[in-house]
Amino acid sequence: MTKTEENRTNPIGLDVGTSRIVTARQADEGYAFEGQLNAFVRIPHLRMTENALARDHVPFVVEGGTIMVHGNESERFAGLLNIDLCRPMTRGILNAGEPDSFKVIRHITSALLGDVQAGQKICFTVPAAPLDAQQDLTYHEATLRQLLSELGYEVSAINEGLAVVYSELADTNYTGIGVSCGGGLCNVCFAYLSVPVLSFSIAKAGDFIDASAASVSGELANSVRIVKEESFHLNGHFSSKVHQVLGVYYDEMLRAVVAGMKEAFASRRPPKVSRPIPLVLSGGSALPQGFRDRFEKILRESEFPVPLSEVRLAGEPLTSTAKGALVAALAEA
Repeated sequence: MTKTEENRTNPIGLDVGTSRIVTARQADEGYAFEGQLNAFVRIPHLRMTENALARDHVPFVVEGGTIMVHGNESERFAGLLNIDLCRPMTRGILNAGEPDSFKVIRHITSALLGDVQAGQKICFTVPAAPLDAQQDLTYHEATLRQLLSELGYEVSAINEGLAVVYSELADTNYTGIGVSCGGGLCNVCFAYLSVPVLSFSIAKAGDFIDASAASVSGELANSVRIVKEESFHLNGHFSSKVHQVLGVYYDEMLRAVVAGMKEAFASRRPPKVSRPIPLVLSGGSALPQGFRDRFEKILRESEFPVPLSEVRLAGEPLTSTAKGALVAALAEA
C-alpha cells in the first residue's frame, strides 16, 4: 500500500454544510481537503447532452426526463442559463421542499469520499438547535448517519461550533468559543477543555444575506453570492449597489449573532473561567475582508458578559469545520 493509499484509509472529517460539502483527511504534511458546492441545477434530458456531459467529466444524475448537474459545475450552468441554484439543504438541514435533496447529497458525498475501507471511521458535522426558532434536527442527523453507514463507515457526529474549537483552539486545550458562519446557519459553541458547555445556532447566515440582497437589488441570489465571494469587503466603501446592500445585510447578520450570543450567555450564569478565553470565527460567510474587525466592534459594544482574550479568524475558514470533525475522528481511532 502506498502512502497516498494509506492516507485514504485513515479517519475522515466531513462537513455537510448548506453551501458546501467538505472532506478532511490527514496528509503527508498536515491535512488535505476536498470540497464541492452543495447545489445542483436541472436541465432537460437529451441523450446528446448526457453524452457530452459524460465526455467532459461533469458530475450529473439522470432522473426521469431531467439531468441534475451537481457540485461545483452547477454554478457554471446556473450562470449560463441565468437561473438560481437548487439547494439540497436550507438553514443547516435537509431541504424538505426539495424532493431530490437526499439523492444529490448522496452523489456529492460519495464522489468526495471515494472507496471506503473496512472499519474506516468518519465524523460528520451537525448544526446546533436554533436559539430563535423551533427546529427538529433528529431527521437530518439520522438520515446522514444512515447514508454514511450504508456506504460502510463507522460513523460519529460532532456539533459544528465544537468542530471549530477542535480545529482552532488546541493551544488553549480546547477552551474557548467557536463560531461557524456558514450558508444556512451561524453556529456557536462555548467549550471548556473540549466539553461543549453551550451550543446554539442563529438562522441568519450567508443564504439570508444572499436572498435579502437579491430581493432588494433585483439580482439572482446566486449572482449575489458570487459577487459576495469574489469582490465584497466590509470596509465601509461600496463600489456598487449590490456591495452596498450586502453591507446592510452583513451588518444585520452580525448584530443577530452577537445579540444571540449575549442572550444565550445571559440566560445562564456566566461561565467561571480562570482567564479570558479566545473566540474564533470561521465559515464561508466570514471570508470578506474586514469581517473580523466588524464582528469584534459589534461584540465589544454589546458588553459581552464573558472576558475574551482575542477575536480571530480561523487559519482556513472554509475548511476549519471539516478539520475539526477530522480531529474528533482521529481522537476515537
